[in-house]
This record gives sequence, structure tokens and C-alpha cells, in this order.
Amino acid sequence: MANLNRVLLIGNLTRDPELRVTPKGSSICQFGLAVNRTFKDGAGQQREETTFIDVEAWGRQGEVISKYCTKGRPLFVEGRLRFDSWEDKTTGQKRNRLSVVLENFQFIGSRGDDQGGGGAPPSDAPVSGGSPERNSPPPRQPNPAPAAAAEDNLDEDVPF
Repeated sequence: MANLNRVLLIGNLTRDPELRVTPKGSSICQFGLAVNRTFKDGAGQQREETTFIDVEAWGRQGEVISKYCTKGRPLFVEGRLRFDSWEDKTTGQKRNRLSVVLENFQFIGSRGDDQGGGGAPPSDAPVSGGSPERNSPPPRQPNPAPAAAAEDNLDEDVPF
């Protein structure tokens, strides 16, 4: 039987990332992500619900997120679910938590604008692990079209 544990999320950070280092020297960054969902209820009214998700990023990715992200910044997160269960030392009650362990991420929006849209990570920030072919788009080449042709077809040159 096949198994799959994969999560893809786009949301906004609910707090500034918290970077810590384990006794063995591994970096871990913890932050919250708010993901919104818009839907129509039974009466046809537009409603919105927000889901708050705890995320942790290990190693270099956690360091990059801690350095470049702040509360409110939009972020694309790819990872896996992890279920933690423990007994509370003070009350003795059994506690549990579902969180996401980050495996990849992508900055969304421009550096000065936390409202979303396109954008790229800072040039000195490696964004994700894995093969470079999978994680980074090919570089854009300038369009060598003459300026006169661009003026004639203004409607056709819109990039979206």
C-alpha cells in the first residue's frame, strides 16, 4: 500500500520566525502560518475562515526564513505533517499537536511589499533544497524586439 504525506500551503506569517539552535548544532526555525479559505455558506453569503498552522524549518532553510521573513509576509510552504503527543508535566494531561515540517519554500511578493504578487527571493538566499533544475526557474532573457514594433502592438505586449 502506498503512502503519501505532502502539504502545500500559501499563507501569511502570524508572528516573526523564532530561530534556535539544538545542542548538536542544528538550526530550527519555528513560525506560524495563517491560511485563508473563502466559501459560500448555506444562505449564499460569502464567508472566510482562517486556519492557523505551526511550521518548523530545519537547517539552512530555517536560517533564511528567520533572516528574511517577518510577521505578515506571504510564504509558500511545502512539507509534511507531523503529529506530536506528550504528557503535560504540570497537569498530567495528555497533549498533542499537528504541525508541518518544511521541506521546501518560496518567497511570495516583493521584498518591500508584503501584499503578494510575483517576486524573487534575495539573490544571496538559497530558497530550497533538492536539485537546482526543480527549484529555480530558468533565467529570463531580454526581448530583442525593436521599439517601433512594441509601440504598434501595445495590447499584444501585455505579459498577462
